[in-house]
Formats: sequence, structure tokens, C-alpha cells
Amino acid sequence: MEHEEAAARAGVTVRELREIGEFEQVYRLFDEIWRPGPTNVPATVELMVGFAHTGNYVAGAYAGDELVGASVGFRAAGRALHSHVTGAVAGRGIGYALKAHQRWWCLEQGLERVTWTFDPLVRRNARFNLVKLGARPEEYLPDFYGVMADAINEGDASDRLLAVWHLQEHIEPNDEPRNAAITLWEGPNGEPVRETGDKSRFLLVGTPSDVEKLRRDNAYAARAWRRAMRETLGGAMAAGGHVVGFTTRGEYVVSIT
Repeated sequence: MEHEEAAARAGVTVRELREIGEFEQVYRLFDEIWRPGPTNVPATVELMVGFAHTGNYVAGAYAGDELVGASVGFRAAGRALHSHVTGAVAGRGIGYALKAHQRWWCLEQGLERVTWTFDPLVRRNARFNLVKLGARPEEYLPDFYGVMADAINEGDASDRLLAVWHLQEHIEPNDEPRNAAITLWEGPNGEPVRETGDKSRFLLVGTPSDVEKLRRDNAYAARAWRRAMRETLGGAMAAGGHVVGFTTRGEYVVSIT
């Protein structure tokens, strides 16, 4: 099965979690990843206990006895699971193994789609979500979580894209359309550069190569990216545009209808 093969490639075992000690391991793993403030914890132990007890999704990826990834989600309206938070040790395929297990679990439960939010400025997450999984952003959510006091997001507005993963559909990655208008790209010093006024059917909205590093090295440019992304991608989606792909250069492909 796909989820078992993905776990084997990553060298992990993925399973649902049930015990207090397991939830405490997840709490510590998330703390190591995000270094959150005391009022900004991704998922408390008590929340995970409640979710698992009421038939929601709490799963962990283990390399031997070591927890190296985890995902917490809850059932939502319309035969969906909302994946609240997922974190994993980077660079080993553990994130994909978790998502493959999540997909299998949802289909076993009769669920049809998974939703989650992600930062539109984080290029690697956008590529993973849109290209690797085949999810599609369906809504731009300005400052969705308010102030987030953690080592990754601190100092930036919490704009998010709502990703929707239709589990019964297989979406091939979209090639870059011809004659698309590039509306946002990265300048020579990491700053956003914008172009307006083109009436093309498709827009290409670029992303910074590494927004997390940019926040540390050039906070002004990082904030400028947030404004530019909100106005270009957020504006296009609010006007009826649909994100249909993500290019190898790190650009959202937006179809203007």
C-alpha cells in the first residue's frame, strides 16, 4: 500500500497515537521545531488526548523508538479532515510518509478531502503541497492566526493559503502556460518586484527563495514580500482567480477567469 511504501522509503513506522506518553513526545517534537511562546503552542497534550479519544487524527512517525514526525487533525464539515499541524525532521521524506498515512486513514474513515493552511511565502511547502501531493489553494486568508510568537513566524503577519486535497482525484503538475504574465518575482537583493497591468489569462506569482532566512537577515524585505503576496496572489484569488499549479522556479500559476 502507498502509505506503507512511503514509510519504508523514509525509514519510519507511522501509526496512530493513543497514550499520554506519546502525546508528550509530540509536544516536545513540535517545541523543537517551532520554539513557540507559551501562548502559541501548536497542540497541547490535553488537546491531543481529546482529539484521539473522539475519533480524530493523531499520528506519529517513528524511527525505531524515536519520534521524528507527527500530525494532528480533526474532522470537519463535508466529509473532511482539517490537518491542524504537521511537523517532521526535514530532508528524509517523513512529511510525505505522514501525509500518505493521513490519506489512507481518511479513506478508511469515508472522508473525501483533507484541508490545511500554509504560508504562501514558503516555497518548499508550496511545492510539496501543490506538486508532490496535488492539493490546491482555494482561499487566501490574511493574518489568519494573528500574532504568532515562535522562532519561525515571529515578526511577520500570519497570512495563509487554505489548501484542499481531494483524495480521490489525481492531479498532474501543471506545466507553465504560454504567454503568462509574471506579476511578482525576486529581485537581486531578495526584495519583491512587482509588475501590474497585464491582461493575460494566466499570472505567475513568484516566491522568495528562502523567506525564513530573509526574516532573519532583512526583515524589511520580508515584510515587503508579505504585502506584495497579499496584494498580488490574494487579490487575484479574491477576484476569482484559481491557483492551478506551481512552476519549477517557485511561482504560483493563477488562472484568471
